[in-house]
Amino acid sequence: DMPEMPPCKFSPEEYKVRAKSSGFLCLYSAKLVTYYKKPVFIHKGHMQWLWDVDGRRYLDLFAGVATVSVGHCHPKVTAAAEQQLKDLWHTTNIYVYPALHEYCEKLASYLPDPLKVIYLTNSGSEANDLAMLMARLHTGNFDTITFRGSYHGGSPQTMGLTSNAAYKYPIANGLGCTNTMCPDVFRGPWGGSHCRDSPIQTIRQCSCLYPNCLSLFYPTGQCTANEQYIGQLKETLATSVPSRIAAFFGEPIQGVGGAVQYPKNYLKEAYKLVRERGGVCIADEVQTGFGRTGTHFWGFQGHDVIPDMVTMAKGIGNGFPMGAVVTTPEIAASFAKGVHFNTFGGNPMACAVASSVLDVIKEDGTQKISLDVGTYLMTELAKLRDKYEVVGDVRGKGLQIGVEMVKDKASRDPLPPEAMSEIFEDVKDMGILIGKGGLYGQRIFFAPASKVFKL
Repeated sequence: DMPEMPPCKFSPEEYKVRAKSSGFLCLYSAKLVTYYKKPVFIHKGHMQWLWDVDGRRYLDLFAGVATVSVGHCHPKVTAAAEQQLKDLWHTTNIYVYPALHEYCEKLASYLPDPLKVIYLTNSGSEANDLAMLMARLHTGNFDTITFRGSYHGGSPQTMGLTSNAAYKYPIANGLGCTNTMCPDVFRGPWGGSHCRDSPIQTIRQCSCLYPNCLSLFYPTGQCTANEQYIGQLKETLATSVPSRIAAFFGEPIQGVGGAVQYPKNYLKEAYKLVRERGGVCIADEVQTGFGRTGTHFWGFQGHDVIPDMVTMAKGIGNGFPMGAVVTTPEIAASFAKGVHFNTFGGNPMACAVASSVLDVIKEDGTQKISLDVGTYLMTELAKLRDKYEVVGDVRGKGLQIGVEMVKDKASRDPLPPEAMSEIFEDVKDMGILIGKGGLYGQRIFFAPASKVFKL
């Protein structure tokens, strides 16, 4: 039996055909990622709900790939956009206008010193591309390190940062980018039951603990898995890059990679190694930022580190195209060697929308909602893991949650694509939209808007 959907007071207008069928066919003649055998044709959005052209309602647990941070068509954000449309659509930052400076001051207040210099862009790919350029100019070095399984964008430069074959094309890209082993404590060679900062740990036995001991303290004060993964990074530094490097990119929690979490002290030790070799540390907060992880506003804060640069997009504008790079005055000064100009980055519309998003996050307490609802959802999902052989792992923080689907728990081999497709079709037919990730498309991804879910 299909589960009964929760009630919804909002009634969307009936969809009226506004496009010729030939145009629709042309749109789908290209290779687009649509997830389903028959693409969901969305007509209307309201907070956590989406409606298709036939009037079918869906609970959106993916939020446009972790982008709709405070809900579809949130009334306060919509009102801010409407007001700005009446005042000023566009100008560029060669002029001074209130929306730009007011927003930058507001955004900077959410970041620790010395991260106070802001460059506004149009997307996460553009932000990461710019961050890589700034890192190379500042350090005088070229090589950049990222994790295997990472996703940092699809532009020719950021394609090199991205370590996932599905997003790569057979062209020259990302010169100077090197990938190191991702410290994935479930799928990787090392991991245990106390490695990650999550309310749900892996089912793997932890080799750090004394045999038959219930103590949660490591006998050596160190996480064995973390030591092994740091050893892999040291090997990458010793073999695959020059002695001096430009940067290290890392998502605090891998997004497209499938909500992959690292051992608790990994980033702190990795940052130290990178800085010893002249590199800067860059936190990609495109998916983890703006309170999504619940315990902190930024994902890097959960690792007790302060990066040299932070990139962001997606939730920054609740779906409005926008991104940003935030860095230190010192790195910004190095960037003054040339002229940087962005026609649309930080235009009045983007700044008005993004400023309203920050207001809504604060006023509605969405960070706390992410923590409470996310912890509850992970706890319930863990019950499915304990019950079903194909559910290998549940992990995440707040409302960035991954579920690893496997053939069986012993092998941890990925569930085949055809089986994953069946699951996605069935869940969609139940009226629920979810995401997928991982190198093999084996990870179910939950990243809903936080504003609208309450226990």
